[in-house]
Amino acid sequence: MLFKIKSMEPAKKYFTINQTAKLIGVTPLTLRNWDNASKFRAARHPINNYRMYSLEQIEGLMKKLGLPKPPKKLVIQVLED
Repeated sequence: MLFKIKSMEPAKKYFTINQTAKLIGVTPLTLRNWDNASKFRAARHPINNYRMYSLEQIEGLMKKLGLPKPPKKLVIQVLED
């Protein structure tokens, strides 16, 4: 019997609210306010319900605000903190 194996997509990297705030240059409170006002919605962690943001989502917001994409060095630095 043959089974079809679905190709595994690379896992999306999610950032915490503090990491996202550092990348965008705003405070975590601003992100919470934007989430509550549905201006910049956060995904929720399934276990602890923390706000989480994907890199694609962050880059999309920065593009909308006219900001350059965050440099990879900054993304790596934020992830290591």
